[in-house]
Amino acid sequence: MADEKKPTTKKTAARKKAPAKKTTAATPAASNTEQAKSRFSAAVDEAKAGAALLRDEAKVRAGEYSGRARTQGDQLVADAKGYSAEAKTYAVDLARDGKDKASDALLSLSKTIDDTAAQIDERFGVEYGDYARKAARGLQSNADKLRAKELEELGEDAREFVRKSPGTAVGIAAIVGYAFARLLRR
Repeated sequence: MADEKKPTTKKTAARKKAPAKKTTAATPAASNTEQAKSRFSAAVDEAKAGAALLRDEAKVRAGEYSGRARTQGDQLVADAKGYSAEAKTYAVDLARDGKDKASDALLSLSKTIDDTAAQIDERFGVEYGDYARKAARGLQSNADKLRAKELEELGEDAREFVRKSPGTAVGIAAIVGYAFARLLRR
C-alpha cells in the first residue's frame, strides 16, 4: 500500500496548475507599509515642530538670562567703581597723613640734633658741633620741601630716583620691608 497514490481532484489540480499570486499595492501588507510610513512621517514632523518650539523657548530664556546677567554685571561694575573711588580717596588721605608725619619726624629730628649741637661742641669740638648744626639745617630744609610738595610731585620724584639708581631703590625697599615686618611682629 505504499505505492498507492491519492487520487487528484479538481481542487488539488487547480492548485498545482495555478500560478502564485503576486502582491500588488492593493494588498493588506502594502497598505500596512504605507500606513507605517505615513505615521513615521507624522512623528518626524511632530518632532521637528517640538524641536522648533523648544528652540524658541530656549532663545527666550537665554535672552532673559542674558538680560539679567548684563544688569547684574553693570551693577557690579558700578559698585566696583564706587569702591575704587573710595579706596583712592582713602589712599590719598593716608599718603597725605604719612607725608605730614614724615615731615614732622624730620623736623623733630632736626630740633633734637640742633639741641645736642652745644653738647657736641663741648665734648668733641666746635668742628663736630658745626657738622651737627649743618645736618640739622639740612633735615629741616628737607622737611620743609617735603611739606611743600604735592603727592604727584613726590611720586614723580620717586620714579625718577628708581630710574636713576635702581639698586639703591631695591636696597631701600628691602630695609623698609624689614622694618615693617619687625613692626608687625610686635
